[in-house]
Amino acid sequence: MTAVRLSLIALVLVACTDEPPAPQDAPSAPVTSADWWIYRGDRSLTGVASGSLSDTPELAWIFKTKGAVTSSAAIVGGTVYIGSVDGNLYALDLKTGDLRWAYETEDSVESPPLVLDGKVYFGSNDCYVYCIDAEDGKFNWKFETYEKVIGSANFVKTDDGATHLIVGSHDANVYCLDAVTGKKIWAYETMNFVNGTPSISDDRVVFGGCDAILHVVDVRTGKAVSEVELGAECYVPGSVVHVDGKVYVGHYGNAFACIDLKNEKNDWAYLNDEHPFFSSPAVGEDRIVVGCRDRSLHCVGRKDGKVIWTFPTRRKIDGSPVICGDKVVFGSGDGRVYMVRLADGKEVWQYELGRAIVSSPAISDGMIVIGSNDKNVYAFQARR
Repeated sequence: MTAVRLSLIALVLVACTDEPPAPQDAPSAPVTSADWWIYRGDRSLTGVASGSLSDTPELAWIFKTKGAVTSSAAIVGGTVYIGSVDGNLYALDLKTGDLRWAYETEDSVESPPLVLDGKVYFGSNDCYVYCIDAEDGKFNWKFETYEKVIGSANFVKTDDGATHLIVGSHDANVYCLDAVTGKKIWAYETMNFVNGTPSISDDRVVFGGCDAILHVVDVRTGKAVSEVELGAECYVPGSVVHVDGKVYVGHYGNAFACIDLKNEKNDWAYLNDEHPFFSSPAVGEDRIVVGCRDRSLHCVGRKDGKVIWTFPTRRKIDGSPVICGDKVVFGSGDGRVYMVRLADGKEVWQYELGRAIVSSPAISDGMIVIGSNDKNVYAFQARR
């Protein structure tokens, strides 16, 4: 296979008067460290959950919706928030799966919700970003884009105490919105769809899209800081991780890469001869796990990108894995939820749901929540 071309375009100098207040570092979670309040668990989207998991989890409950569940859950304060293709965002009791409330939109809800400061923020295929109350699902505001919103919102806190949401759309824009009013603060235009959730770290918004470019944007101004050309047809279908000055990204160019933004260079690329990486990675201390359309979960070294192990399934893996302690949890298109050892990729446990799984797991306080194309939401807990 021809090596994937990665080149860095020169930094764009940003000059601005009346610059907005600089963002503050947000806490790792707004409620407790066990809460899974944002897609991938934190603003950098590392996909790492706190705590540990049982080797033998059992089914705790099933909640049935009227459409496929491709959204991924947020879990805060004992409540699960998750969308369905039936057009609803559901709030469910974490322990029992009982319905607390449902909020109906005009189209599919594939977007994973963000739960912050007593509000739930999420997108819909009806081309709106919504803000509703976490307690009772009461409507607060909605912001119209020009196309569907399937990625999750991220956020930043400013020095003056304001909360700004950062969310992408299929209309090729990433928007910054006031979290209280829904008013647009800035919009950054790309050349194609933005599917994933923007990663936020070091005052930078980093995301990829279907224009095959990795965009780095100043979170305060919405101006371009730099762009990374990933190569012809190297579209980014998922979310990236930006942490410690490195960006980890998979794409249609059949590669998963680490890009050093500070030194403006590509550190390494893990190549697959035939299949793209749709999955977003989970980035641990010394290793990274990511799903691939070659039907396998791949584990590579964080420092050098060299393969450590692979775990085969029967279908493609488009959902994203989560690292929790010494284990990795993920779903596959073969309809199974898997748990493997992070150290060696050996299977610990699996559960067959019967239909393809695109949803990524959410983990809170030892419980696993995941959706399925069979229209159900599933929760697993430690065996009693």
